[in-house]
Amino acid sequence: MSALDLRPRVARAAEATAYLAVSVPIAVLGVLAVVVLAVGAALSVAGIGLPVLLAGAAACRGLVRLDRRAANRFLGAQIPPLAVAARPATGSPWRRSLAVLQDRALWRTVGLLGLKPVLTAAQVVVGIAPVVLFAWLAKLGVEATMGVGDVDYFGPWSFGVGTGLVLLALALPVAVLALAALGALATVMCTVCRALLLPRHATATGPVRELLAESLGDHSVAIAYWLPDREMFVDDVGRRVELPHPASGRTWTTVERDGRPVAAIVHDAALDTTDELVQAAASASSLAIDNERLKADLRARLEELRVSRLRIVEATDAARRRIERDLHDGAQQQLVALALELRLLRARVAEQEEITPLVDSLSNRLSSALAELRELARGIHPTILTDQGLAPAIEALATRAPLPVEADVAVEGRLAEPVEAAAYFVVAEALTNVVKYARASFVDVRIRREDGAVLVDVADDGVGGVDIGAGSGLRGLQDRLAAVDGVLDIDSPAGEGTRLRARIPAAEIAEDGG
Repeated sequence: MSALDLRPRVARAAEATAYLAVSVPIAVLGVLAVVVLAVGAALSVAGIGLPVLLAGAAACRGLVRLDRRAANRFLGAQIPPLAVAARPATGSPWRRSLAVLQDRALWRTVGLLGLKPVLTAAQVVVGIAPVVLFAWLAKLGVEATMGVGDVDYFGPWSFGVGTGLVLLALALPVAVLALAALGALATVMCTVCRALLLPRHATATGPVRELLAESLGDHSVAIAYWLPDREMFVDDVGRRVELPHPASGRTWTTVERDGRPVAAIVHDAALDTTDELVQAAASASSLAIDNERLKADLRARLEELRVSRLRIVEATDAARRRIERDLHDGAQQQLVALALELRLLRARVAEQEEITPLVDSLSNRLSSALAELRELARGIHPTILTDQGLAPAIEALATRAPLPVEADVAVEGRLAEPVEAAAYFVVAEALTNVVKYARASFVDVRIRREDGAVLVDVADDGVGGVDIGAGSGLRGLQDRLAAVDGVLDIDSPAGEGTRLRARIPAAEIAEDGG
């Protein structure tokens, strides 16, 4: 066995020995603490044992905490803290004593201390016996070789140099056996400690952040999940997270799984004084954190998709507004100017009967073209929506509709442009469908604010039976609403009319009213 191979074995054996050295006084003191607790419980029947009971409970908890820290320090058990003791009840000594005795965490602590002497005795026997045997063989071998012993014979052999060399030769494999036994014992003790001391919630299912906050005693704990393909940290909903600056009083501890980083636990910098506590909690929660990281990765991708769709809708709306302005300021103005020139021409040729009808015909056709162009411009993006807001734009839609439309827009001020555009086009598409297909005699349009959202409700008394998958218009509305986190719902029983409802989140409000 090379020195390189021997060094970690010796270190592991030393760690096992150190843990055994700490375990022996803990086991002895644990018995005393349990006895004090039992005496306090017995005296509490008479109402005089509360101080003794509290002292015993505190001693039991303190010894278990010491055992946990020793296991983490020497065995690498990475055990997070046990459950925090419940706050002492108020009232009579009897009531307070009863509250202490009803604490399940305390009785688990008592059970751990009850098992500690038996386990420690077994561990000492298994771990120390090979060491004692090695020490005895080495002592006899040295004495025989040096001729300093009082023994003349070792069994049937004379106690001399030859016997001493044999005993020293036997001591070497025993030393290797002792190292192996202590190394194996360290592994067994680590497993036993984790089985006895690991809090039940360390493997429970539940919100990981809350479990870590309970384990660390820091309710400001946050988890940032590492996305390797994007090389950034995100929170549980997929938003980018910047880790805190050291001067902020906050710090973080990296969580690794299978040698790769999966998250960072952001916590109070004061916890750095007990770094093994944070590492233990991180290790116990690494699997759950890795699962949460995968969920955060999915949410981040969905958020990127949502933002991308919103950018597309905003870019499309900007292009529509630009086209509308170009039509209004370009082709439409030229047609208006041409109409004025035709009127001037009509006045000049009023006496020429063969030319007047031609000029009138051209003027009528130009008026029709101008009306169609204005309607086209409004369909692309209405100027009134950009300039005056949602309520006037809806009123204009209602006025132009070829059937009675009652519009009630109970929205004050201006909304964000994507929200206003989405609400407007919901109403516009609904009115278009009513005119084309519904054979309705009346349409009711209501828009209001409720719980941070804009609710759009369009109802008619037509034939109903609308199928959202039958045409591209309503599907396009769904896509537009989805880009702003809105939803579309249609209730259209055959023969009973159609009600279209849209809910559009509108947390960002432009309060300028302009």
